[in-house]
Amino acid sequence: MPIIVNLDVMMAKRKMSLNELSEKVDLSLSNLSILKTGKAKAIRFSTLEAICKVLECQPGDILEFVEG
Repeated sequence: MPIIVNLDVMMAKRKMSLNELSEKVDLSLSNLSILKTGKAKAIRFSTLEAICKVLECQPGDILEFVEG
């Protein structure tokens, strides 16, 4: 898939665990894990916005397009 999810990179930069992000964003661990591992087929803008607010980043810091 040409869209790469760099959620784990941003979490590491912010020294935040999946559990902590899950609580702050109000998403289940399983849904965040699916997103983090790149297995998600879609993401809601409201979810992306919440993650960006908590991690203090831009959507482009989390999602990356790689020419395939």
